[in-house]
Amino acid sequence: MLLKGSCHCGKVHFWVESDHPYPFNLCYCEICRKTAGAGGCAVNISASFESLTIEGDENIQTYNARIIDADTGEENVSPAARSFCKTCGSALWLWDPRWPELLHPHASAIDTELPVPPERTHLMLGSRKAWVANSIAPGDKEFVEYPDESIADWHDRLKL
Repeated sequence: MLLKGSCHCGKVHFWVESDHPYPFNLCYCEICRKTAGAGGCAVNISASFESLTIEGDENIQTYNARIIDADTGEENVSPAARSFCKTCGSALWLWDPRWPELLHPHASAIDTELPVPPERTHLMLGSRKAWVANSIAPGDKEFVEYPDESIADWHDRLKL
């Protein structure tokens, strides 16, 4: 499926092909909460990095999040680059060199109508703040940290 996306101010437009366009992974981690949405619940989908076409790439900035090990307190920098519009701050996508063939656009940046998922996966619930409303529906999956299946496996299991 061809996905068309943009930032809020319109200085960045992008197109990318996705075999897995259902926005079903809702993340509540501190990084997503602070970089992509006040209540967390950032939703990334999966696409082909090779297919990415950008208009206005001079308006894109990247951020590599700092990650603090809960056990040791050691701070590391994530290799995953989070791209956003440097004018309006819209979160656009995440790209990680550990999986260079994949791009994870934020569903919030996609202008194409996305299919409604039959169930959702709520991940990093151990980081959810108490003030964030619980939107977990019957049949949704819940994980304190990461889910036990990939985006591709989820689409395959549900024959989407």
